[in-house]
Amino acid sequence: MWRSMSLDTPSHLEFNGSGLRFAVIAARFNETLVDSLVDHTCQTLEAAGAVTPVIERVPGSAELPYAASALIEHSNFDAVIVIGVVIAGDTNHHNLIGDSTAIALQELSIRKQVPVINGVLVVNTLAQAEARAGEEINRGKEFALSALEMALFKNKWKTTNQ
Repeated sequence: MWRSMSLDTPSHLEFNGSGLRFAVIAARFNETLVDSLVDHTCQTLEAAGAVTPVIERVPGSAELPYAASALIEHSNFDAVIVIGVVIAGDTNHHNLIGDSTAIALQELSIRKQVPVINGVLVVNTLAQAEARAGEEINRGKEFALSALEMALFKNKWKTTNQ
C-alpha cells in the first residue's frame, strides 16, 4: 500500500550521550520548519546527556556542506547534524540542492571520519514539510538519535597508536 509519507523509523535504542559534543548547523530558508527540527534535535541530544549542542545558522541548505566542513576542520565534535528544508517550486532546483548537498555531506563525513547527519528534508509541498517537522512526527528527533548512535560508534572504533 502506498503512503504519502513513510512512517517508518529505525528501531530506537537508548543512548548515553554523556560528554558527547555535537554541532547543529541549520539553514535559515523555511526557518519556522527548520527551527522546529532544531528544537527537537537539541532536546533529544540533551535528554541523552550530551553537552548542549553548538548551533550555527547559514543562509540555505546549499551552504550546509561548507559550514560542516569548517566546523569539523576547526573543532572537535563527536558528530555534526545539518538541518534544512527544501520545498519544490516551479523548477526541479530542489532536487539539485538535495542531491548535491547529500553527496557533499557524505563525502565530507568519510574524508574527515566524523559522522555528519544529513537532516535536510527535500519535499514536494509545504504540507509534506509540515508533516515531518511537526509535533506528532518530527524528524529532528531521528537526526539526534542517528548522531548519538554514530558518535558512539565512532568512539568505539577509534584507533590508538599503542
